[in-house]
Amino acid sequence: MGNGWSAGLRSNWDHPRVSLVTVSVLNLARWVMRDHKSLLAWQEAHAVVLTLLPAIRQIEHWYANPIFDQLQRAALSVQLNIAEGYALRTSKRFRNHLDIAYGSAVETAELLELSGELHFLSIELTTITLGQCRRCQRLLRGLINHLRTY
Repeated sequence: MGNGWSAGLRSNWDHPRVSLVTVSVLNLARWVMRDHKSLLAWQEAHAVVLTLLPAIRQIEHWYANPIFDQLQRAALSVQLNIAEGYALRTSKRFRNHLDIAYGSAVETAELLELSGELHFLSIELTTITLGQCRRCQRLLRGLINHLRTY
């Protein structure tokens, strides 16, 4: 994928009639991204949610409930803001939602670290989800920086 769009996008650049000079950035992004689920950042955020939510439901520490409630909201917010921003169809609004998603990804990582330090979550679960969350943060930052140039 040496096409400059590797910051969170998965696509094929085999179409011979596509010219980067003649296609606007937003239209090009839509051509490359079939939907929000093709974004690697969304895929990582989704993986965090699919890993965390079932694990949290199995834990019965009443004193951890406030942290787990916020952790669930923050993790879901990342995934949902990427999807909502993509659906709005303008670069500026998409970038704004990506900024919000990035903030929620940072919040998710902080809550994961806290949950691990307090031994509310296993070391294995914390390590796995924290890695996914950090990858999502990097992908979001790449998308945000890319969209700021246009």
